[in-house]
Amino acid sequence: MSVYDKLKELNITLPPVSTPAAAYVPFVQTGNLVFLSGHIARKDGKPWTAQFGRDINTEEGKAAARAVAVDLLGTLHAATGDLTRVKRIVKLMSLVNSTPDFTEQHIVTNGASELFAAVFGDKGAHARSAFGVAQIPFGACVEIELIAELAD
Repeated sequence: MSVYDKLKELNITLPPVSTPAAAYVPFVQTGNLVFLSGHIARKDGKPWTAQFGRDINTEEGKAAARAVAVDLLGTLHAATGDLTRVKRIVKLMSLVNSTPDFTEQHIVTNGASELFAAVFGDKGAHARSAFGVAQIPFGACVEIELIAELAD
């Protein structure tokens, strides 16, 4: 099954690339690697504001991380012109807006990791970091960046 067939099966429509909120570009390619800038969680088109350990739970966080992954897929499509060019999702870095006692950042981030695995199969298996941070721009609950390898 192609990547696009899988997206259709999952009822995912790729969003357009978001306009950067500061002095950066949405993606940069060097050689066969494409680096996607951090994307924040959005709900109903606005930043999904919350802090884990205070006003959002882990399961809601997985949904937020999955939403970020959908946005990342839209940007990856724009960067590559064709998602079938993706040879491998190399790495995700996830920042989770957390209170000091919240320790499930890795589970929140699974919402994104599981979507990449579902869409790309073995090519979606990736290295990953998940950090708890005191704040994210706009008060968003999750921000994720991505590195992908492209086929020649």
